[in-house]
Amino acid sequence: MLATEKINQFYGGSHILWDIDLDVPKGGCVCVMGRNGVGKTTLLKVIMGLLPAKSGKISFDGIELTGNPPEARARAGIGYVPQGREVFPTLTVEENLRIGALGRSSGGGKIPERVFKLFPVLKDMLRRRGGDLSGGQQQQLAMGRALALEPKLLILDEPGEGIQPNVVHEIGNVITQLNEEGVTVLLVEQKLPFARRVARTFRILERGHVVAGGEIAELTDDLVHRHLTV
Repeated sequence: MLATEKINQFYGGSHILWDIDLDVPKGGCVCVMGRNGVGKTTLLKVIMGLLPAKSGKISFDGIELTGNPPEARARAGIGYVPQGREVFPTLTVEENLRIGALGRSSGGGKIPERVFKLFPVLKDMLRRRGGDLSGGQQQQLAMGRALALEPKLLILDEPGEGIQPNVVHEIGNVITQLNEEGVTVLLVEQKLPFARRVARTFRILERGHVVAGGEIAELTDDLVHRHLTV
């Protein structure tokens, strides 16, 4: 469904991504892993069009995305939950969700009922400002905003970062449910138990290169020691 071909990206004079080939099959759940600073978030931002690729190609569901702006990628059916959530703090929960819904190609900004079935807390907080929510609630709001797009592909950057364990567990359940219902998932995650629970396959980045990958059951202790432990 999503494929990157020889993606390269630089920050100043630093070569951050080196010839990245990544394939996310329809219905898959792929976890990109690696130590801090290896290019994981940069890769997601390039896929979303938030950073331009220096070279390479990106295709999604038969559409060439290279050079398209982020809003075009959203209309194509890609939902994105950035690291740090980035909800609009002065807007209400409802307004945040409607902004997500406006990104889809049809529906007139109506919030899908599925958002509230997955995250009932959001329905109880529609009039509250995004900045007044707890970290876990903001993460649910950020996911709800992406799901209001009714995406074919959901991209999440460290969805369990900085939130309480019970909410992390709930978010893992939602990701698994969405994937089982047919939503393709690409996520960056450093928490090994979370990654092993929700992902089907993995890719490991090191110094901007893909150095390992396979079925999640093939994520051995040796790979973890060589490429993931600090």
